[in-house]
Amino acid sequence: MISTTQPLYTNEQIAAWLRGLLTIAWADGHYDEEEKELICELTKELALSDAEVLFKSIEPEELAAALGNNKRTAENFLRTAVLAAIADGIYSAPEAEILHRFSDALGLKIKALQALEHTLCQTVEAPSKESEAATSIVSPPHPHPDLLHPLKDWLDGMEIHDPRIARFICKMVPPQCPFERDVVLFGRKIVHIPPLCKLNPLYEQLVGMRFRALSYLADDCKEDISEYI
Repeated sequence: MISTTQPLYTNEQIAAWLRGLLTIAWADGHYDEEEKELICELTKELALSDAEVLFKSIEPEELAAALGNNKRTAENFLRTAVLAAIADGIYSAPEAEILHRFSDALGLKIKALQALEHTLCQTVEAPSKESEAATSIVSPPHPHPDLLHPLKDWLDGMEIHDPRIARFICKMVPPQCPFERDVVLFGRKIVHIPPLCKLNPLYEQLVGMRFRALSYLADDCKEDISEYI
């Protein structure tokens, strides 16, 4: 069922918005076929004349120009940008750099974002027998809940008013806490990989935003949300 709710944003704003989120999500220079398929679906929905535009990263100045001067629009974009950066449970230095550049271009100084630096993971080189050095991701100590409280409140303050943003959130955030599993070798458990919700201190904010997006699509837009559940 297609929504009849009037979109809040123009197609140009939505295209720039999604390109901004994908610029962060692809900070490591990689995207898989599932992500590409998602973008193709969004491109068809937007009826863009240039179907490849969403596959191109966006510069902060271009993003700011497209989104306009509305502070609420800019802040809501930045909220979703934070969630795109932490969706996989890892907040990396490249993602942090892009996020800061976007924030500066949009003229936003969100004090709560300072707490996000305490979740920053670092890439370090490890000795290897191979000719090239091996690398690994080192997570910081789990931050105290009170330290992230202002950031959580700020993220929870986002309201969903456009079906295209809502659908993107529903597809970006997994419907349940993923990745938990045991690694078994010769019948014995050798390691336990915890679920994403234990790795990501802001996972509840991801789930909360997804729930609000689902509620908006179901209650306000009268859409069938079964594909997202």
